[in-house]
Amino acid sequence: MKYRTIGSDPGTRREVSVLALGAMLFGSRTDEKTSFALLDRYVEAGGNFIDTSDNYAYWIDGGQGGQSEELLGRWRRSRGIGDEIVIATKLGARPLAPGTSYVDNAEGLSAKVIRESAERSRERLGVERLDLLYAHIEDRTVSARETVEGFAELVAEGTVGLLGVSNHAVWRVERARALAAAAGLPGYEVLQYHHSHLRPRTDVPSDLWADGTLGAATAELLSYLEAEPDLTLVAYSPLLKGGYVRPDELPSDYDHPGTPVRTKVLGEVARETGATVNQVVLTWQLGGRFPIVPLAGVSSVAQLEENLGAVELELTEEQRVRLDAAH
Repeated sequence: MKYRTIGSDPGTRREVSVLALGAMLFGSRTDEKTSFALLDRYVEAGGNFIDTSDNYAYWIDGGQGGQSEELLGRWRRSRGIGDEIVIATKLGARPLAPGTSYVDNAEGLSAKVIRESAERSRERLGVERLDLLYAHIEDRTVSARETVEGFAELVAEGTVGLLGVSNHAVWRVERARALAAAAGLPGYEVLQYHHSHLRPRTDVPSDLWADGTLGAATAELLSYLEAEPDLTLVAYSPLLKGGYVRPDELPSDYDHPGTPVRTKVLGEVARETGATVNQVVLTWQLGGRFPIVPLAGVSSVAQLEENLGAVELELTEEQRVRLDAAH
């Protein structure tokens, strides 16, 4: 395994494995025995960066979520896991009532919700401090200042380490970070967005935003990351939920002329290296011009082993140029 540093403050920054493990469906669609086996193998391979959320996976049973955090808490206790494993979680998108969703009834990002939700996550995970806590989705009903100050209070109290943000407009990320910097408060240092080699259309209306998605790593977001070297991108769904293996199941927002061109280059590089297309995608992200941590979920040990193999794969500069330039 290889590692990189997330965060800049010596008191909160962490060394994490370059490949993060997504635990979204652990404890719900992925049963406990399988989830434990995946977690054990990931740690055995040197992995130490696990991602979850307080609303995972509410859509499975129509509840409010919490199953993933609860399973991770049981796994930590049964294995005697301490702070050597970095667990990231999120708040803000938990439905306030069963049968609703983050679209119509999200908990939001008020100072009160931040404090109460973080406390519930700490209890479920069985930790004294949340290593990395994200604002999961936007909440435009409260001021950015209230959200910034709400997160900062928990960092000051020592119950939260690093702060992150996901699925926000870039201008709102920068506004929150500027408010934090001006007040001498900790700000977002880890950004979690959807990023892969194939590029989706971002103008397709989404559940949360009529003009398109705020969750994809656009050119604007990537330029922001390149200009801010202390930030880290955690790339969720890098393997498109199996879309590279089953291209007929790719969402409609990948139906554009750029997809077959980039797919063709991926296949060429995979054949040249003897690796799988999935491994090439992950390796391409790992060696990018700014820090990217791929965040991949798995449902079998075989899938996990394939992903782990990407860490040691080497691409030539010429192959990277071809992968970057395809459009």
